[in-house]
Amino acid sequence: MFFIPGWLISLVTFPGVIVHEIAHQFFCKLAKVAVLDVKYFQLSNPAGYVIHEIPQKTSQHLLIGLGPLFVNTIAGALIAFPAILPTYTFGSSNPIDMVLIWLGFSIAMHSFPSTGDAKSIWAAVMRPGVNTIYKIIAVPIVGLLYLGAIGSVFWLDAIYGVGVIMAIPTALFN
Repeated sequence: MFFIPGWLISLVTFPGVIVHEIAHQFFCKLAKVAVLDVKYFQLSNPAGYVIHEIPQKTSQHLLIGLGPLFVNTIAGALIAFPAILPTYTFGSSNPIDMVLIWLGFSIAMHSFPSTGDAKSIWAAVMRPGVNTIYKIIAVPIVGLLYLGAIGSVFWLDAIYGVGVIMAIPTALFN
């Protein structure tokens, strides 16, 4: 494996960072949790963030923390699909196809919630009085989020991005 600085990866895939933060902000609004500050993109660590009030309900924590997983995955697939289809099927593409593939990939690549999101979800479900069903749901999710964070060192997030943009055409034509 080779090392590429995180800020450079973020710069090349900045649309994914922006969509990731928009997803957090969207789910804050959906959960009626006030957003205090947002940085959609910056060339430092973290590449973006949403600071919000502490949610009162465990379901709000889960929704806000996992929002980018759903939004970025779906948006990345939908954006790349019209370009992947002719490229994958006919072996031809044009510059617009390449831009859509890059855009879909960069968005899908930033689907994984951060370790900060994992910590927030963990703290929310481990509070006294939280329903056991939330713990049963959240504990493996938090474990997977940490595995995803560790896996990003081995390009798991990029592999996921490629998988997302290739999943629909592969399913359709195999």
